[in-house]
Amino acid sequence: MLRSLSRVVCAALLATATVAVAPLTVSAQEHGAAEHAAAPASEKPVDFITPHITDSRHLEIPALNSHLAAEIELPHFAPVNIGGIAVDLSPTKHVVFMMLAALIVAVVLITAGNASKKQHAATGRSSGFAGAIEATALYLRNEVVLPNVGHHGEGFVPFALTLFFFILVCNLLGMLPWGATATGNVSVTAMLAIITAVVVEISGIRANGLGYLNTIFYWNKDLPFVMRIVMFFVMTPVEIVGKISKPFALTIRLFANMTAGHIVLLALIGLIFAFKNWLITPVPVLMATAISMLELFVAFLQAFIFTLLASVFIGQIREAHH
Repeated sequence: MLRSLSRVVCAALLATATVAVAPLTVSAQEHGAAEHAAAPASEKPVDFITPHITDSRHLEIPALNSHLAAEIELPHFAPVNIGGIAVDLSPTKHVVFMMLAALIVAVVLITAGNASKKQHAATGRSSGFAGAIEATALYLRNEVVLPNVGHHGEGFVPFALTLFFFILVCNLLGMLPWGATATGNVSVTAMLAIITAVVVEISGIRANGLGYLNTIFYWNKDLPFVMRIVMFFVMTPVEIVGKISKPFALTIRLFANMTAGHIVLLALIGLIFAFKNWLITPVPVLMATAISMLELFVAFLQAFIFTLLASVFIGQIREAHH
């Protein structure tokens, strides 16, 4: 099972990374730089929150200088014309961290899968790190995916586990001092939600055949014919809105939770510089530490919730009846 998961990681997530690249015309940072350039040096505000939670064309790495960080400019490619529309496929910070997350997931799961196979052959059970990964995968399979997607749901296990581990690693990478939270980018969460929506709808078509149309066009055969027509025009828009609202909810839930934690954390640290008094340092630091612990929990929780909701949506449409 871990081997099957690792095979689909790169293909599915590299597609996500590619589509999530959006043309960056004038970023918020560039706007801020243009506005602040004309202001006197004493009046220039320091924005240390926005650069951390927004995308950019450079990476920050540790450095022994006054800022403890250095910037590396990412390569810029010429736009690709697709149907008369110029599409910028140049990598950005969030794309790099998504690729890094996909690589980490692939390496960890392949390594854990091989170790687990050897341990099972030698002792009949897994142990250590491989055992922890296997236990996590089995818990999600047996307690989250299969009970929600319904009968013959084994085929959806690799997709659900891919979502969980990829989102989890993206969330955790954002907690590094020089890291970036790709899942704090609405384009990334939207693409994950769109991929999930496609899987959900294809699952409904395969499971219900022509009956899939009943998930779009409301036609209740238990009602009198006249009422069927009335309810058709009343409920069909509701069904369509319901289909749209599911990926929208997945998008906003993950994006908002990952962004909010960073804003609160950085705002608390910023109190030290706002008051310009080191005597208050212990209070913001203690509060930031508590928020960091909460954010660590949220990183796991949001990956779990996204996987759970994806499984529930797949199960609902496979068992659709109106």
